[in-house]
Amino acid sequence: MTVHQDLRSTSPAARPASPDLLRSAFRHHAAGVAVITASGARPAGFTATSLTSVSADPPMVSFGVGTGSSSWPVLAEAAHIGVHVLRDDQRELAATFARSGADRFAPPTRWRTGPHGVPVLEGVLAWLVCRVAALVPAGDHRLVLAEAVAGGVADDPDGGPLVYHRGRFHTLPPAS
Repeated sequence: MTVHQDLRSTSPAARPASPDLLRSAFRHHAAGVAVITASGARPAGFTATSLTSVSADPPMVSFGVGTGSSSWPVLAEAAHIGVHVLRDDQRELAATFARSGADRFAPPTRWRTGPHGVPVLEGVLAWLVCRVAALVPAGDHRLVLAEAVAGGVADDPDGGPLVYHRGRFHTLPPAS
């Protein structure tokens, strides 16, 4: 038996693609947790696990946002957005920004107005203010491409990232 045949025999049977299949597959994919913010008549924000570094020169990121989310109308009009990489002790902050109907910017959320009027969260591992470069239609989402124009990184070299896997927030073991 070849290696190829051996691997195929241990794989689950194929089934038609569906939203449930995609969600099930990505429960097995660990992802960093970020909060995306934007300024409008009221500040808006949401928890994202789709944040990706796209380019170093120019510095660009991408993430997906559902067009049915409460944050979408503000994001759709925003020229600049905030990207915040969460610390491993910020599970409650991540949960607040993921919760539908929550007043995400009320205490205990700590934030300030940053460059270009973007809400910047306090105490995160890193933050970027980005100029929205493109909104690309992608099914029931938009893929946002954004170029970093300002930002900051925490001075705490021991702070770990918050990770999302199998429907729950996790921390990574300390680096040795």
